[in-house]
Amino acid sequence: MAVVQANNLLEDQSSIRSGSLSTNESGPFGTFVGVYDGHGGPETSRFINDHLVHHLKRFSAEQQSMSVDVIRKSFQATEEGFTSLVATQWSMKPQIAAVGSCCLVGVICNGTLYVANVGDSRAVMGRAVKATGEVLAVQLSAEHNASIESVRQELKSMHPDDSQIVVLKHNVWRVKGLIQVSRSIGDVYLKKAEFNREPLYAKFRLREPIKKPILSSEPSISVHQLQPQDQFVIFASDGLWEHFSNQEAVDIVQQNPRNGIARRLVKIALQEAAKKREMRYSDLKKIDRGVRRHFHDDITVIVVFIDSTFVSRATSVKFPSISLRGGGVHLPSNTLAPCTTPTEAGAT
Repeated sequence: MAVVQANNLLEDQSSIRSGSLSTNESGPFGTFVGVYDGHGGPETSRFINDHLVHHLKRFSAEQQSMSVDVIRKSFQATEEGFTSLVATQWSMKPQIAAVGSCCLVGVICNGTLYVANVGDSRAVMGRAVKATGEVLAVQLSAEHNASIESVRQELKSMHPDDSQIVVLKHNVWRVKGLIQVSRSIGDVYLKKAEFNREPLYAKFRLREPIKKPILSSEPSISVHQLQPQDQFVIFASDGLWEHFSNQEAVDIVQQNPRNGIARRLVKIALQEAAKKREMRYSDLKKIDRGVRRHFHDDITVIVVFIDSTFVSRATSVKFPSISLRGGGVHLPSNTLAPCTTPTEAGAT
């Protein structure tokens, strides 16, 4: 697990938990991974980190199992909770309506990997090919970014009367000319008309009142039965994928020692960012946060290695519980933040 900060306030949050995925002691047991790439501020990504996994545990206890439905309900409850927070803070802090977050979640339970996503973070698996020994990249998550043609078509079909639903601005496709992602948690100023008015900053206000939500919080969820050839999964915010193809990232993980591999991915991404700006990596490291955002985004990377022998019997084995949380780590200025120091960690 590694994090590098580019913004003045780190907007990325992340979480890893292993153990019971339920409020019941009887399980189900497994591993939860979350990468929450915030925008407009850190409030939404922090809120998700505080609440989503608890909703997941509550719903899995109710159903006594892990399922697509449990995960979908957890996203919905998190969205509703943040919308309620915006409603209570709106009069004093209206800009919270323009804060949102992507949300990428992986759950490994009973030999099954669930990947749920809103926004443009990405989960990529490294899968071994028996015949050749190669490890190929398999993307597990669907992305919701207006740069993707199918996403633009989806928006146009949902808003047929709005010719400005997606706008090409400074060579970047944006929803309503404002935001690149079409699905998120938060961003309630593009979901509810009552939050798209004064005293919200004028740049966020739409000319026409919102008749139906422009952005969605509905996750795309894939279900994958783990196989012995499934080696590892890279969960990362889009700050990493700006610099690597899926296969390049998988090759780096495959060809290097496991220990410190997330940090290595972040470092190579920053070296690529420096190269694109025709500067040295050593000079990039000296740039203060805030200014650093002009060169690269906040980046969060979590690499999960899969032990197929353990996964196959994990239903009946009660293994040690682990809780790690990334984000909001305060570092001296001018330090490179690939940081494996969790703000909250415990093992029992």
